[in-house]
Amino acid sequence: MKKFNVIKIAVLLLSIYSINGLSVNAQVITSEEIDSLVEKTKQTFEVPGIAVAIVKDGTVIHSKGYGVRSLNSKKKVDENTLFAIASNSKAFTTASLGILVDEEKLNWDDRVIDYIPEFRLYNSYVTEEFTIRDLLTHRSGMGLGAGDLMIFPDSNDFTINELIHNLRYLKSVSGFRTKFDYDNLLYIVAGEIIARVSGKSWEEFVEERIMKPLEMNNSAGNFSRLKDRSNIADAHAPVEDKIEVVDSYYLQLTSAAGGIYSNINDLSKWVIMHLNNGKFGKDLDKNLVSEKVHREMWTPQTIMRTGKNGQYNTHFKAYGLGWGLRDIKGYKQVSHTGGLPGMVTQVTMMPELNLGIIVLTNQQSGAAFTSITDQILDSYLGITNTDRIQENYERIKSYTEYANKITDEVWNEISAQQENNISEQINIDLYAGTYKDNWFGEIVISIKENKLWFVSKRSPKLTGEMLYYKGNTFIVKWNDRSMDADAFVMFELDYSGQASGIKMKAISPKTDFSYDFHDLDFNKVK
Repeated sequence: MKKFNVIKIAVLLLSIYSINGLSVNAQVITSEEIDSLVEKTKQTFEVPGIAVAIVKDGTVIHSKGYGVRSLNSKKKVDENTLFAIASNSKAFTTASLGILVDEEKLNWDDRVIDYIPEFRLYNSYVTEEFTIRDLLTHRSGMGLGAGDLMIFPDSNDFTINELIHNLRYLKSVSGFRTKFDYDNLLYIVAGEIIARVSGKSWEEFVEERIMKPLEMNNSAGNFSRLKDRSNIADAHAPVEDKIEVVDSYYLQLTSAAGGIYSNINDLSKWVIMHLNNGKFGKDLDKNLVSEKVHREMWTPQTIMRTGKNGQYNTHFKAYGLGWGLRDIKGYKQVSHTGGLPGMVTQVTMMPELNLGIIVLTNQQSGAAFTSITDQILDSYLGITNTDRIQENYERIKSYTEYANKITDEVWNEISAQQENNISEQINIDLYAGTYKDNWFGEIVISIKENKLWFVSKRSPKLTGEMLYYKGNTFIVKWNDRSMDADAFVMFELDYSGQASGIKMKAISPKTDFSYDFHDLDFNKVK
C-alpha cells in the first residue's frame, strides 16, 4: 500500500510543474491531437488551408501545414507556405521603432510633427501633442478604422503624402487618449517616420534589421518584394455562400500596418526572439532590441474593455506597442491578430510558460484560428472538457443569423418595391452627378440603362448598381460580391429638390470596420 502511494505521488509530481508559484498541468496536446483539431476546424469553418506552429522553451515542437494553398491549384500547405500576416505586421513596426530608440535616433514620446512637419489631425491641440507612442496605441480620438477606405479595398491609388494630408479631415469621435479605437492609418504614418529617420523604406528597414538577423529568409515586407512566389497561399472568402478564391490584397501603401508575407517557419524565429525578451542567436548572445525597449512594447499603454471573465478568468485587457495584452488564468498573454480579405492570422505568446502559438489561415474566418489557439492553450493551462470549435461555431452561427435577418429585411423591402414598380416612379435624374468627400475624393452617380450606378474615382472596386430602398435612400450592391459590404446611400436634397449631398452606412453588422462608409460626407460638385 505504501509503495503504491509513493508511485502515485511520483506520477502526480511528474504531471504538475510550477512556474512563478502557479501550478500548470504538464500534460500538453500531442501533434496527433493537433492534426485532428486542425482538420476538424478546416471542415467546420470551411478553411482550405491552415499552418500551425508551437514554440515551447525555445524550441519549435510542432510546425505543419494542413489542406491546400488554393482551391484552384490544390497544392498542399506546408511549413514554408507564405501567408499575408496582415496586422501582425504592426509588431514589426514597433520593433523597428524600438531599434531606433535603442540607437537614440528617436524616443517613443517625441512629437510626430518633429519628424513629419506636415502632419495634421482634426484638432490642432491633438496635432501639437501627438507622439510616436500615440501612433501605435489606438487612442487618437478618431473612430474605429477611420479613413480606412483610403487603403481598403486595395484597388485605390492614394499616396503616403495624400494619406498624411487627409488625416486632418477625419473628425474625432472621442477625447484624445481616452478610448481604444483600432486604427490602421497611423501605423502607416509610423512607417513613414522609420523611413525618414533611417533613410530606408519601411520594407527595407524591416527586412535588413529584423528579418535578415533572425534568418526569416522567405519573408518580405510586402508581396512585391518576395523573391520566391512558388509557395504562396491564395485568399478565399464566401461568395454567395460558396467559398471561392478571391483577389489577394497587395496594396504597398499599407506595409507598416499590414503588408508582411511570412510563414510559420520564419515566424517561429520571430516568436522565439520575443520570448527571450529581444535576444536571439544560438547562445542568445545577440539583441534585436534591448530588454528595456522590449518591456515597453509589452507594457499596457491603452486600456481596453473586457467581457465576462469566462473560463480564462480574464480581468484586464490592454494594448501595448503593437501587441494586445491580457491576463489568462493568472498569466500574461501577448497576442495579435491580422485580417485581410480572404486571409486571417494569429500570433499568441504566454511568456511565463515560454510558449508561442502561430496560426495562419487562407480564409477569413477568425473563428478558425481562435478555435485552434484556444484549444492548444487549454492543454497547457490544464483546462479540460472544452470544445472551442463547437463554442465558436455556435457563436458565429448566432451572429450570422442576426446579421442575415437585418440584410434579408432590406432586400425583401427592395424586392417589394420592384414588384410594385415603385422604383420606376422615382426620378433618378435628381440624384445623378459627381460628389466629393474631403478625404476620399470624388464618386460619380451615373445613369445606365435607366439605373443608377455608383463609381468611386479613387477606389475602383467600389463600383455597383444602386437599387431604390425608401425615401431618398438607395442601396449600392457592389459588383465584387466577395466584399460583403453593400451599403445604404442616403441623398440629401436642396431647396429645389435636387440631390446636394450623400451619407452612407454599411447594411450588415458583419461588414468589416475598414469599410468606414459612415465617415464619408459627400457634397455635390457637378
